[in-house]
Amino acid sequence: MPVVTKITTQKNSGERYNVYLDYGKGEEFGFGVDENVLIKYDLKKGRQLDEFELTEIQYADDEKKAYNLAITYLSYRMRSEKEVHDYLKKKEINSTIIQQVIQKLVSHRYLNDEEFAKAFVLTQMNTTSKGPNVIQRELKEKGISDSIITLSLCEYPEEQQIQTAVKLIEKLKGKYKKLSQVMMKQKMEQALAVKGYSFSVIQEAFQRTDTEKESDEVWEALQYQGMKAHRRFSKYEGWEYQQKMKQALYRKGFSIEQIQSFLDSIEEE
Repeated sequence: MPVVTKITTQKNSGERYNVYLDYGKGEEFGFGVDENVLIKYDLKKGRQLDEFELTEIQYADDEKKAYNLAITYLSYRMRSEKEVHDYLKKKEINSTIIQQVIQKLVSHRYLNDEEFAKAFVLTQMNTTSKGPNVIQRELKEKGISDSIITLSLCEYPEEQQIQTAVKLIEKLKGKYKKLSQVMMKQKMEQALAVKGYSFSVIQEAFQRTDTEKESDEVWEALQYQGMKAHRRFSKYEGWEYQQKMKQALYRKGFSIEQIQSFLDSIEEE
């Protein structure tokens, strides 16, 4: 059996040690080990180690290294169990060790999916414009159970959702100002749905927001879309030109009367 001949502190870490062994052919480097493992297995000069003990010590050290990796990963922000699992897996940690590390982190309260989910919802609610459906999907991707997701989303009341949706609508007015009234509302509704808001919240947000365009804004949008269509169909003449223009602008959400007004203005020029 090998005998421990020397133990030295590793240069880059005061909590890790190099253990040297003699297998009967002289001293050689045996393995590196964490201070806690060193103490747990009473490693010291002159101690004999059998193959089983060597394997057990190596496993314990691997587990300790994985635990330290997880603690460092958690030091930046809260994580879900799945996030920690995936992180350790990328570090090529043994799956059994990963499960043991996660169990230890849970027992030490470094990991708690319920607390993580609630904190995540509050952070997203206060710092982003995401609606509950997007937040729900993101929590699902982080491995949070459906029951915990449902509970955590109670932190995001409907009134708060509506207020955030109203702010989004106000921002989107400028983005879609060159669209017709109909298309602008459709684009806004689509944008809010993509952001994760329900149909009922979206409709209530519109009820609280004035999105009706002024007559000059309608005309500005009509001119912008009309001139784009005109450049596209200017190679046509007469009835064919008129039909293509009407079809294109009607699809853009303008009324027949508005389209005719634009066409009349083009003819006058």
